[in-house]
Amino acid sequence: MLRGHAGIPEHVLVITTTTAERPRRRGVGRRSPSAAGAAPTVDIGRATLIAADPLTVDAETWLREHDVEAEVAAALATMNRVIDVHRIAAADPVAPPITRTACLLVRVGTGAGDQVAHGQWRHAVAVAPPAETSRRDRTAVLRPQERLGAVLAGRDVALACELLTLRARADADAGRWREAAFQLRVALEAVLAELLPWSGQGDIDERLAELRTMRGAVGDAANAALQGGLDAERIADVARVLERVEAALRARTHAELS
Repeated sequence: MLRGHAGIPEHVLVITTTTAERPRRRGVGRRSPSAAGAAPTVDIGRATLIAADPLTVDAETWLREHDVEAEVAAALATMNRVIDVHRIAAADPVAPPITRTACLLVRVGTGAGDQVAHGQWRHAVAVAPPAETSRRDRTAVLRPQERLGAVLAGRDVALACELLTLRARADADAGRWREAAFQLRVALEAVLAELLPWSGQGDIDERLAELRTMRGAVGDAANAALQGGLDAERIADVARVLERVEAALRARTHAELS
């Protein structure tokens, strides 16, 4: 049972594990079925998130008129909050979040609690993953393959501020604004220090000057985070500065690979 404010039940989370046959490789060296023996299997996890409040409308109408994409996004956010707590409780820093691309199948549907908990539905639809336009737009300018080759060949370097910024982005995307504020404060200082060797290239100097003016907003947000949650103004500051830090890092990469 997942409870929210004042202990009010919000969801029931059911985790099960099943097995499925692993697809066989095709091509050279494939053995005949008689020689292969039993087919290899792979474990598959299934997470079912059940709303604590019952539907007040007809199930088919709800599915037809409801925004299933919003339902999936909200469910993934809830699941990842559970993983965040697991990561802390287990002192496991590498427990990965759940993403749409990592899911073999996503369903949104209705049914009785016990029925849905066992993977059965009265009415359900499979939801295909959306096109990843937003993240592709943000990273397209980085030319990942070219950058990877340059770093591995010693022609470029992966900066500490880049990893710190990615962590801040992960926190912001997950709605962990307090953590994003803390992380961004360190990332910003690292960017200001680590991008100095690229001064004079492209518009790096202008970008660094802009980021220096944002220290106060980031510091205020981080200080507010020490006292509790961030208000809308502080969240907007964190989001705005994070985008400018990411833009500066893209500009450095562009200048290096040009």
